[in-house]
Amino acid sequence: MIGRLNHVAIAVPDLEAAIATYRDTLGGEVSAIEPQAEHGVNTVFVTLPNTKIELLGALGENSPITRFLDRNPEGGIHHLCYEVDDIVAARDRLVAAGARVLGSGEPRPGAHGKPVLFLHPKDFLGTLVELEQA
Repeated sequence: MIGRLNHVAIAVPDLEAAIATYRDTLGGEVSAIEPQAEHGVNTVFVTLPNTKIELLGALGENSPITRFLDRNPEGGIHHLCYEVDDIVAARDRLVAAGARVLGSGEPRPGAHGKPVLFLHPKDFLGTLVELEQA
């Protein structure tokens, strides 16, 4: 059901500093900052040959990243994103198997404009999982 790893998301307390680390220290190809108001985050993507790293900064006081950083002040891996061919079929299969979809359960546009869903970390070995329609 799951396809390739689309990205690994890292929540960071200082997005500009994280950009500098990936661009200047590691020599990565770093995108511009893109606000994702619906998700309460600012995103930056670092393109790698085989996947991407998504740097997440808080956007607003109610950002889920703010709560994550309260528990992890230095930041850390926030979620893994896997591609699926049909996000609704994948959701239905996962729900039938007992997995919990966060939020309304309906796909919403993600950072790439494609439908995404998030799955409860307690159902996936302590890891927040994002599914993105390929």
